[in-house]
Amino acid sequence: MIRYALSCDQDHGFEAWFASSSDYDVQAERGLVECPVCGSRGVSKQIMAPSVTGTKKSAPSPDMAAKMQTMMMEAAREVRAHVEQNFDYVGDAFAREARDIHEGRSEKREIYGEATPADVKKLKDDGVPVAPLPAAPPNKSGVN
Repeated sequence: MIRYALSCDQDHGFEAWFASSSDYDVQAERGLVECPVCGSRGVSKQIMAPSVTGTKKSAPSPDMAAKMQTMMMEAAREVRAHVEQNFDYVGDAFAREARDIHEGRSEKREIYGEATPADVKKLKDDGVPVAPLPAAPPNKSGVN
C-alpha cells in the first residue's frame, strides 16, 4: 500500500491510499480519482517525504524516561483532582447511578465512584459512557 498527498485543481488537499504507484496512475487516467471536497477529477500528486522505518528501536534516555514518567504522573494527579473537585461522588452506587443518568431516570451530572469490572463491562456494552479514574499517585513524602 502507498499513501499519496493529493490536490485538486481547486486547491483542495487530501490523502488517498493505493495498492501501488501504478494503481494510482491507472485510476487517475480512467478518471476514478476525485476530490472528496468538490468532486473534481483534476487531481495531481503533491510532494511528500517518504515514511522510512528504521531497523533499530530507539528507547528514550533514562533521564528522558524519568521526565516522561514524572509528567504522566502529574497529569494523572491533575485529572484525578479535577474529577474529585467537580464531580459528584456516588461511592459503590456508581454503576446504578451511571445507568440511571444515561437512561434519563436521574438528573444529568458528572459522577465518579466505584464499580466492579463486570459492572463496567455491562455499562460499556449498553453504551453508557464510562472511563476509569487514574489511581491516586503515591504520596511523595511517604515513599522510601
